[in-house]
Amino acid sequence: MTLQRRILILLTAVLVLAGVGIVAVVRASSRAQEKNQEQAGGPRITPGPLSLTPDGGRRIVFRNMAWGPHRDELASVPADRPEGERTASGVSCLRFYAAAGTGVCLRSVKGGVQDSYRAVVLDAHLKEVSSHPLAGIPTRARVSPGGHLVAWTVFVGGDSYAGTDFSTRTSLLDTRTGRYDASLEDFAVSKDGHPYRAADVNFWGVTFAADERTFYATLATGGKTYLVHGDLAERTLTTVRENVECPSLSPDGTRIVFKKRVPGAPADAPWRLYALDLASGVETPLAEARSVDDQAVWTDDHTVAYSLPGDFGSDLYSVPADGSGAPVRFMPSALAPAFLG
Repeated sequence: MTLQRRILILLTAVLVLAGVGIVAVVRASSRAQEKNQEQAGGPRITPGPLSLTPDGGRRIVFRNMAWGPHRDELASVPADRPEGERTASGVSCLRFYAAAGTGVCLRSVKGGVQDSYRAVVLDAHLKEVSSHPLAGIPTRARVSPGGHLVAWTVFVGGDSYAGTDFSTRTSLLDTRTGRYDASLEDFAVSKDGHPYRAADVNFWGVTFAADERTFYATLATGGKTYLVHGDLAERTLTTVRENVECPSLSPDGTRIVFKKRVPGAPADAPWRLYALDLASGVETPLAEARSVDDQAVWTDDHTVAYSLPGDFGSDLYSVPADGSGAPVRFMPSALAPAFLG
């Protein structure tokens, strides 16, 4: 054997051993992170199958924020044991929502000079049904109660709703027909009873009604925000009320929980949660006194859930939707929940 060949074999062996060492270090680090999370009172997480149908009882599917090898993956727990062991799916999302066996996952795609983003529609077994490129950073996602309509919002410019220097794009997809509306800005807007067009129009925070046609969203223009009523068939948007952001329609379609800017609040934390009775127009402040920059989710007919900053990124809280009670942290290290079943 020549000296050159011996050197080549030695170098190959060194590279292989180095690769094995790197993999071992990464795995050990991930296991250590997960162990530290558990020792700190965090959740236990194991990989396993995950379904968007309520097989085996009502469940919560969410983005796992706990440190370790399953961070950012969709995970699941029984709805009556949110503090219990989590089942991690292996599917990673930045934003997520699901209903009636349909899911939407807004995810980062690595590669190139910088990351790109995609909206992926998932079936009940988390298999990709369709994929759509996103023009900016994911921020909101929703699926209609029947699972036929999907909506998402991205920041095209800026990255916070707290100020005024941002631009959003909200898209709608009908999974029955494949019709894709890239921007709600293409819909006809009626403001205060008159047709309205402006260069500064932005939309975000879609929430769907059970008829698979009606929806609500936020319109921002002229330094103000409005609740708008949308009609998918007519492709129209009509203002309903001022100072409403990120609406979430109750299961019975009678109330909307939303975040509202309140006088005297800090510029970077300006919101409080309110409930709006659509028939009477009466607003009720909820018992959460902190600023909530999230689109709340109804856990049932009486309670809403939302995220607030936590030790590992985000924790989930709940509060009654009638203004009574007090907020409760029911799940640490979690974001973007969907209550299924």
